[in-house]
Amino acid sequence: MTTLTLAHSLFSSSSQKHFPFRLIAHASTQLSPTPSSPKQQFSNTKKTGVIVIGAGLAGLAAATKLNSQNIPFLLLEASDVVGGRVRTDVVDGFLLDRGFQIFITAYPEAQKLLDYQALDLQKFYSGARIYFDGQFHTVADPLRHFFDSVKSLTNPIGSVIDKLLIASTMIQVLSKSDDEIMRADEIPTIDLLKKIGFSDSIVERFFQPFFGGIFFDKELGTTSRLFYFIFKCLALGNNTLPANGIGAIPNQLASKLPPDSILLDTRVVSVGLDKDQSITMPFVRVENGEIIQSELGVIVAVEEPHVNELLMGINSIPVQSKKPARSTVCLYFSADQIQIPVQDPVLLLNGSGKGIVNNMFFATNVAPSYGPPGKALVSVSLIGLFDDISDHDLINKVILELSGWFGGSIVGSWKHLKTYKIRFAQPNQCPPTNLMKNPEMGSGLYLCGDHLTSATFDGALASGRKAAEALLRDRALVKV
Repeated sequence: MTTLTLAHSLFSSSSQKHFPFRLIAHASTQLSPTPSSPKQQFSNTKKTGVIVIGAGLAGLAAATKLNSQNIPFLLLEASDVVGGRVRTDVVDGFLLDRGFQIFITAYPEAQKLLDYQALDLQKFYSGARIYFDGQFHTVADPLRHFFDSVKSLTNPIGSVIDKLLIASTMIQVLSKSDDEIMRADEIPTIDLLKKIGFSDSIVERFFQPFFGGIFFDKELGTTSRLFYFIFKCLALGNNTLPANGIGAIPNQLASKLPPDSILLDTRVVSVGLDKDQSITMPFVRVENGEIIQSELGVIVAVEEPHVNELLMGINSIPVQSKKPARSTVCLYFSADQIQIPVQDPVLLLNGSGKGIVNNMFFATNVAPSYGPPGKALVSVSLIGLFDDISDHDLINKVILELSGWFGGSIVGSWKHLKTYKIRFAQPNQCPPTNLMKNPEMGSGLYLCGDHLTSATFDGALASGRKAAEALLRDRALVKV
């Protein structure tokens, strides 16, 4: 079979289009196998070039890369919408992101993939307001809010030296490339902060609630590599929310893909290998019994806990981390806009060392589109799952705790909207880590997700691209 015939056979069976690229393969390679195999006993077998399992950020990024090279693919998603953990629900006219999620504009991979203007990103204040000893105190980004940072030098959230160390650490990390950061020697973040010389007071009152809320790790055992990467992105960019919710990010990626390439409500139950070909190719079985054959490979873009479930029947499946996943609870309340105690787009941190609230903010102060006119949306985040407390008791605990911050008459008027308990919010990235994992698994299988890179939006996007690039490289698919 010639290269031209080979390419025509692949794409005519998958999308009825001709694509401008060359397929370089051994003459013996058969992309539409004729030998019988177990999966061919089913009459409902279909074929495509590449199968991507999971339409979270990693899967969408992989599909975006394939689409840019005119490679036919199917993106299979078990849920009814794309996004994975990055989703937004509409409840009583409010936009509720599934858990505390902030988009940092300096993410390098995101800058390449996303249209920031179309996302209409709404900015947070660059810093935080910290509740300690019955009052709120500001910690400001010295590069963006110089005068605020000067005024905060003498507040009880760390010493003057601590504030100067924040600035010097920011300058130091800006001198390093992302690759240097991801490959650097690592220690737990808490040990790094002590090594730099930060006092216990600023670690407990600022770093633990702030970065603990980002990592969902109050003890800051997360690798120093991830701390430095996030710290650099915070120095270069802004904390934001898309005007239409965090789910606007995956929705934008999906909107640029061919409309018939994404299959929602399509749960993959297993991945198998067709060993009847001269080159082994994987196939997938979906929940309704249908089998889909890949002719170029399968990219597995599911959450880390589900990888082994899908690949159970395959030898040499990756060993998944036995570290406990990072969990969180996010509670949403509505309030009258004129009655909320804070009008600024600022993140509020619990620096008291007491209670269960880690951080909170008034989402409509950041993005007014998150709520109906005249209404405010309150977002409260806890670290951990709190499985031993009923939802009703958890709501009451949060209301009682925040009443101490703002007053019972104010908080008591808030209306509970929804509670999200997210068991797998992030992979655990305590040392030792490898944030530059190889996506190739052999036999036409590739893996991506934030558990292979950094546990960030950017890490998920980069891992998807890298998995698609590895597949294209292995299959020698080159644009003309």
